Parts: sequence; C-alpha cells; structure tokens
Amino acid sequence: MIPRNYPVGSKVAFALVFLFSLPLSFSTGALQEGSSQIQAADRGSQERRIRSQEVVFVILSQRNSFHVERAHKRKASLIQQAENIRQSIPTVLLLHSLSDNEGDWSILPLLPFFSASYGRNSSWIVFLEEETNVKLDKLLEILGKYDAKKEWFLGKPLQDEESTIIHHYAFADNPSAFKYPDFGAAWALSSPLVNRLAEKLKNDPLKSDFTIDLKHEIALYIWENGNGPALTAIPELCTDPEDHPRAWRCATTLDTPLPLCGDPVKKEDVFVAVKTCKKFHAERVPVVKKTWEKEAALLEYYSDHADPSIPTIDLGVPNTERGHCGKTFAILKRFLSDSVPQTDWLLIVDDDTLIRMVFSREAVTKLQGSGCRCYSDDAPDDMVLGMCLSALGLPVTHSPLFHQARPEDYAKDYLAHQVPISFHKHWNIDPVEVFHKWLVDDKRDKNSKQAQEGGREEL
Repeated sequence: MIPRNYPVGSKVAFALVFLFSLPLSFSTGALQEGSSQIQAADRGSQERRIRSQEVVFVILSQRNSFHVERAHKRKASLIQQAENIRQSIPTVLLLHSLSDNEGDWSILPLLPFFSASYGRNSSWIVFLEEETNVKLDKLLEILGKYDAKKEWFLGKPLQDEESTIIHHYAFADNPSAFKYPDFGAAWALSSPLVNRLAEKLKNDPLKSDFTIDLKHEIALYIWENGNGPALTAIPELCTDPEDHPRAWRCATTLDTPLPLCGDPVKKEDVFVAVKTCKKFHAERVPVVKKTWEKEAALLEYYSDHADPSIPTIDLGVPNTERGHCGKTFAILKRFLSDSVPQTDWLLIVDDDTLIRMVFSREAVTKLQGSGCRCYSDDAPDDMVLGMCLSALGLPVTHSPLFHQARPEDYAKDYLAHQVPISFHKHWNIDPVEVFHKWLVDDKRDKNSKQAQEGGREEL
C-alpha cells in the first residue's frame, strides 16, 4: 500500500467522467520526426532471453469483489506459468491494492512509485486487464527483442479514423497518424522510460483533474509532442480469443467478451429513469420508444414539462443547457420515495443515450442520506456524483462496455472485441440503425458467438 502522502503527483478525479470540447492541434510531421529520433536504434541488436523476475506485471484491477477474484486468477496464472517454465516468480501487482486514492486507476500518478520500487531492478513494467490472457514464455521472448536500456512503449496500436470529442479533436488534420494502445492486448514500458516519466511527474505534477479516454491520454503524455517515444506496434500482442486460429502466434489473447458473473437481474428489479426536456420530446423520445423502451418493465420519463401523451413527469427542476445535476438528484430522491415501485436497481438514461449509468438501491440510499447536493441545478451531474461517492468511500465499478459517445468515435479494432452495452449522442447518425447494429440481442449474441469461434464481424 502506498502511503497517503506518497509523492505521486496530483490526484486524478473519480471514475465518472465529464465530456468537454477542447480542440488540440498537433503536427503529424512532428509525430513522425519525434518517433524516428527517439527510436533510431535497431530493435533486436542485442536479443536476449528476458527472465521473469525482470518483469513487473500490473493488473488493472478494481475493488469490486467480482473483479478482485478475476484479478487474483490472472495473477495465479502468471505465477503458475513461471513455475512451469522453471523461472522465478515474477512481481504481479493488483492496481486496486496499490493506493487509497481512487484516482490512481489512471496509472500516471503511480509512475513515481513504480520507478522508486522497481525502476532499478526490473527491465519492464507490463500492464494488462483482468481478462487478458498472457503466454509468459512467448511474452518474455518478445520483450527480449528490445533493448531494455532504452526507452520503449510497446503495445497493440489503435487509431482514429476521424477526429473525435473523446480525444479532444487531437490530430484533426490526420487522426490516424497517432497510435495509442489497446489495453486489452497488454502494453509495456521499459524501465528507463518509467524512470524518466516519474521524474517528470515529480517536477511537473499533473494539471488535469479528470480523464476521458485513458489509453489515448497516456499515449499523448508519453509521446510528449514528439519529445518521447511513440507506440511501437507488437503484432504478438493480440485481442483475439484464445482459441482463435491466429492465437498460436500471440503472446496475449482475450477471454470471451462477456464474463459469467452470476444470474442476470430480472428487468422487474430495474427502475429506468429517462431524463428529457420539452424541446426534445418530439425529437429524442420517439427514438427511445422505437428502440429499447420495450425492454424496460418499469420506466418513467422526467422533464421540465408534463406531457400526458408520452407521458412525462415534471420534477419541478428547470431545464439547463449544461449539466443536469438538479434533475439527477431529484430522480434519486424520487427513487427512494413511495411514488415509484421499489426495486434493487436504478438506471438513469439521457434521452439521447442507448442505455447509461446504473445505481444499486443501497448506493442511492447512502448518497441521499449523506447530505451531498448539487451546488447548482446546471452542475455536471456525473462529476458531482463522482465526488460524492468518492467522499462516501463508495467505489464506482467501471465497465468498458458503457460508451460515452457514438460508435464512430471509437477505433474499429477496439469495438471489434466487445459486446457493447451503450452508446451516447445522436448527432450525424441514425440512432435506430445504431441500436439494431450494435445493441439488439440477436446481434450481440452473434458477436459473442463469432468472437468465441474466432470470427470477426465486419464493422
């Protein structure tokens, strides 16, 4: 456990995110020039067999008991593999156990800790997700091809096909020029790079209070506008299922898209609250009714205007153009009242979302009883909820299957190994078409079956 006063840089905000539009301009030429300068040395010039004790594995785990169990199984697999190939047991760290600071899920604040603890005695820090299968002997062989005395950033590259809000419209002139890692395939930093970044963080603490897409922002931070290394593509870091015909060449693979985590919750145990407003009654509400409304057993529409034709309920909170904190907290209060059926779960959805955020009744009860409130009706509800839950010590369990933007805003290779739960925003798309392509059950089942059988649906 890292001491609370450990100098890991500024704290990053809690796991709920707030979208903002901040256009960034980067030079593609600078990207290419910086990469060539940093990585001029030939890889493999001194190939050698890396020993397992030279590698520190960091599993991107969460505090939720289900995720802790998965992380421990992944750790046990790595240790067993090391024993099978007669190697020393590697260091395997679980991210959730390294710090009391919930913001450290963003990894960057922990780099000084990694440097101080392992920067001298280890060659590589390898990050992997709970569902990432690792073939240890193959991975050690791959790492041995790179001179660990130099700065390396290794991974499976993702790229944007168009500039997107979740990446702050970076590289707008050529979005595909910048590569960032697919966390599911694992990614690695050499110790010299970790040590330099740690020193940079000590001298220049992180200024951002939140993150939107961690994998892209980490890659930007490492690249440093051409002063640091760009991502080096490693074909053997894969996101194919373990039984895929191509998996024989892979050092990493992925488990099946949807983990078995218990019996499904009955839809009668979920109360659905749809946030809307009068100006969107005719535009957005019909989309909800044409798509997923029929899947909800208990649902109400909340607006600034009571419209019996929908019907909508006026919560007495005026519509706001920015955040919707006042409306969200009014919904939380109503959920605990006698006005709605008592259920174990509350699902809050924007009217332009094809499904969104979920609360257990216990979480809502503790949140309402805490006295935590909006500082204004138009405060960003996700940020306020994040701060309140963090203060209460209630962790937010993250799922990458909930998406805060449109399918077009994500790399195709990233979505290819997912069975998505939700998307957000309707602009420049046909939301009904998106729903049927990505979220209808028969399509989801088909995607899952194809992934398990080694196929890939054309996107």
